[in-house]
Amino acid sequence: MSKRIFDVAIAILVLGVSLPILVLLALLIRIWLGRPVLFVQVRPGLHGKPFRMVKFRTMTDKRDKHGRLLPDNIRLTRFGRILRSTSLDELPELWNVLKGDMSLVGPRPLLMEYLPLYSKEQYRRHEVRPGVTGWAQVNGRNAISWEDKFKLDVWYVDNQSFGMDLKILLLTVKKVLIRDGISGEGEVTMSKFTGTKE
Repeated sequence: MSKRIFDVAIAILVLGVSLPILVLLALLIRIWLGRPVLFVQVRPGLHGKPFRMVKFRTMTDKRDKHGRLLPDNIRLTRFGRILRSTSLDELPELWNVLKGDMSLVGPRPLLMEYLPLYSKEQYRRHEVRPGVTGWAQVNGRNAISWEDKFKLDVWYVDNQSFGMDLKILLLTVKKVLIRDGISGEGEVTMSKFTGTKE
């Protein structure tokens, strides 16, 4: 079975089974966090090509008196933390999988602004489609350094296989259940990447 066929089949299955949960979450987000329900952001995909990634919203739009958004740790509510710790906020990304922007397994799509900061080796993470989950996610997620994360991403590019993808998906379920590696030390999620130190 090809990776793409597997991705589409599992995405359709999970979306179908989780439809009532998706509707309930959308309603709760609308009530507790307001509009929009979905968080849409341009991220780099295969070969760095931009695409619009969709997730459930987890933060409020609270701003200071000058109209600037408040820090993430203030805007991230208890409900938002639950969505992130259970990875329920990432369920809409299955739509990106169906569209072909993403795969179930691959390096996580990061910010467009990081592209010029990668070393040549780190940029190799874009040789495959980004994933809903990945090798770095099951080996520390946001609790490991950026350098270690990129090394794991590139290792996956060089060693990917159907068996490896199945292993990562099973480990992802385990990680979600024990809520491991959700944030970096002292951070809501992960500190900002500023380039690799030489």
